[in-house]
Amino acid sequence: MGPCSASLAAAVAAGLLLISGGCVVAQQPPPVAQGLSFDFYKRSCPKAESIVRSFVQDAVRRDVGLAAGLLRLHFHDCFVQGCDASVLLDGSATGPGEKQAPPNLTLRPSAFKAINDIHTRLQRECAAAVVSCSDVLALAARDSVVASGGPSYRVPLGRRDSTSFATQQDVLGGLPPPTATAPALLAVLSKLNLDAADLVALSGGHTIGLGHCTSFEGRLFPRQDPTLNATFAGLLRRTCPAMGTDRRTALDVRTPNKFDNKYYVNLVNREGLFTSDQDLFSNAATRDMVARFAQSQKAFFDQFASSMVKMGQIKVLTGKQGQIRSNCSARNNPAGLLLPWSISILDDQAF
Repeated sequence: MGPCSASLAAAVAAGLLLISGGCVVAQQPPPVAQGLSFDFYKRSCPKAESIVRSFVQDAVRRDVGLAAGLLRLHFHDCFVQGCDASVLLDGSATGPGEKQAPPNLTLRPSAFKAINDIHTRLQRECAAAVVSCSDVLALAARDSVVASGGPSYRVPLGRRDSTSFATQQDVLGGLPPPTATAPALLAVLSKLNLDAADLVALSGGHTIGLGHCTSFEGRLFPRQDPTLNATFAGLLRRTCPAMGTDRRTALDVRTPNKFDNKYYVNLVNREGLFTSDQDLFSNAATRDMVARFAQSQKAFFDQFASSMVKMGQIKVLTGKQGQIRSNCSARNNPAGLLLPWSISILDDQAF
């Protein structure tokens, strides 16, 4: 086997391919956290991934906006307390949970419902306490990207669910607002062992979904942000004619429902919706990577796949840590029964 053949075999195994000097080589895949594996449910629930994939494909076909909702739900879970499904927990009798924190108020109720519905199907197929809610979140995010035309990638599995949710202050600290600049975003991600390449690639999730007027109105009023394309600003004012307008617009004006690299084309043309988007092209530390992804969708897809695997392993619980919830919205009590927590859900964030 020659060097190119060996590289190709490794690339196929990793699921991440690059072209270099006429030879297909593997992009170095992120390491898999201890306790996770790609075949975690091989014996206990062999159809787990196909069940999630089938549900997401059908659901996104009926509601294209759900793809962005599921992807965002995974982001908001991982960036706060780690990828432990804590964002799914309802508030307790003593106070609100993560769902009720300001940055999470516009997470789609349909996304929460979809995760619960998928989990119910998995419990029918494989019994209770087998597939964790946090693994469902990771798989549903990946399958939402694929259903929208984006890259597929292998998801390490074996996460367990937290028994508590983060404080409101932790949520605010972990989820940068849409007004954040690139240095502020890099500071947050560096604490999670994510770098500039991860920031630029993960921000590309904004190639699908909607943004609320209140999240970018400061770029329009009282004076227009000089980094905002004048023609694009005029279009935004049609949807958001004044401060406080309760409307939404596409994050990616070119292909709002397709997962592609047009988000980066928008940034090069000064048509990024949020400050947190456009500043990636304004800032020297991230500008060249934005330009590269605008020119090459493959480069974006490769890096996005790698960065999603890294993000999906932030502070994961494995082994005997945490639990596998019987209901994604409530922790199990010591006897394995559900605690009677109230059910309550409901601005955009940089992620």
